Formats: sequence, C-alpha cells, structure tokens
Amino acid sequence: MRIVLLGFGWIMVAVGIVGIFLPVLPTTPFMILPAALFARSSPRFEQWLLDHPRYGKPLLDWRRQGAISRPAKIASVSLMAVSYGIVLFAGPPMVWLKLTIGVILLACAAFVLSRPQPSA
Repeated sequence: MRIVLLGFGWIMVAVGIVGIFLPVLPTTPFMILPAALFARSSPRFEQWLLDHPRYGKPLLDWRRQGAISRPAKIASVSLMAVSYGIVLFAGPPMVWLKLTIGVILLACAAFVLSRPQPSA
C-alpha cells in the first residue's frame, strides 16, 4: 500500500506542476493531496514538499489552519471566472452543461472565499 500511496503522490505532484502552466488546472489542490499521501508513505518526501520554497508555506497554512492566502484566493477565483468565460463563449452549445459547470465553479469559488486567511 505504501508504494501505491507514494506513486499516486508523485502523479499528483506532476499534475500540480502541469497546473503551473495551464491556467484552468489549479496547482495548490494537487500539492495538498501529495502532502497527505506522502505523510502516509514517505516522511522524507512529505518534508521535501513542506520545505519547498514555493509550495511549503501554502501547504503549512492549509494543514495548520485550513487557510488560503488573499493572493491565492484572488488568483483562484479570477481563473475560475476566466475559465467559465471560455466555456460560455467557446464551449459546447448545450445550455444545461454550461449551467452545470457554472454551478460547480460557483460552489468552488464560495468554498475558497470562505476559508480563513493565514494568521501572521
């Protein structure tokens, strides 16, 4: 089971790295999941991720307080809005699908905005 968790953790790290370059794919959730998977499979890789200069602080904020920083919230909600704009104007013509995607993105945005900000 340890190998499965470790392998899935690295797959999620790879997806998170791809998310850096694709605006419709969020990076942070795909780094939170590997941190949890590495906690159960490889303390060394978990510590590497928590010490990472780019991902360490957001992961620790999430782990300790369930918190998301203001810049991350702004980026997340803005990119959701841009993504939905793309769906509206260039997506499939089915109205029900556009509405479903809109409701899902709205629920995700509400969740992100409801999270506390990290304490200093």
